[in-house]
Amino acid sequence: MTTSLLDRLKAEKIIAILRGVPKEQGKAVAEALSLGGIVFAEVTLNTEGALGMISSWRETFGERMKIGAGTVLDLEEAKEAVRAGAEYLVSPNLDEAVVAYALEQGIAVFPGAMTPTEIVKAWKAGATAVKVFPMASLGVGYLKEITAPLDRIPLIATGGVRLDNIHGFLEAGATAVGLGGCLVNPALIREKRYETITQNAADMVGAVRSWRPGDLN
Repeated sequence: MTTSLLDRLKAEKIIAILRGVPKEQGKAVAEALSLGGIVFAEVTLNTEGALGMISSWRETFGERMKIGAGTVLDLEEAKEAVRAGAEYLVSPNLDEAVVAYALEQGIAVFPGAMTPTEIVKAWKAGATAVKVFPMASLGVGYLKEITAPLDRIPLIATGGVRLDNIHGFLEAGATAVGLGGCLVNPALIREKRYETITQNAADMVGAVRSWRPGDLN
């Protein structure tokens, strides 16, 4: 299962990060993303009602979307997320107990790391892919430098990825990217501008589909 999910992620290349979405608007936001072509969406566990949203979204969106749990900091949170129906776990850090539990449960796990040492440690622990974070601070140049020696490890660039630079991150070697505010800005949610969220998603999906290695335009 983890292999097939990673293969799908390699094709889609985008994980939408939903943090702080009011639970009463959760389904509308997920629907807006789905209409824009987003397949992977993670609900961060520091969002109020996150576990309920994960369960509800799995039931509502079925095979249309791959719903995961984000900001999974420890083993207990990992267990709660899996019980809620999360199809994969995403963390900003490496907790080897979380990775081991995900492997035991047969689901994908994307722990966070920053340095080459941390990335390799996460990979050797059994990570399906490694989330490189915080890319807003590290920059696309950093990603390009580390992917040269670590090209065997699938890397998910998270933080600072936007429509105007997503091709650069893909060119630098990112297997996928994590997108938050550029897709689901809190103001858009407050104003219930779901059509704008759909357009943001469609623009990002279009950018991914138009990218070809060696072409940064």
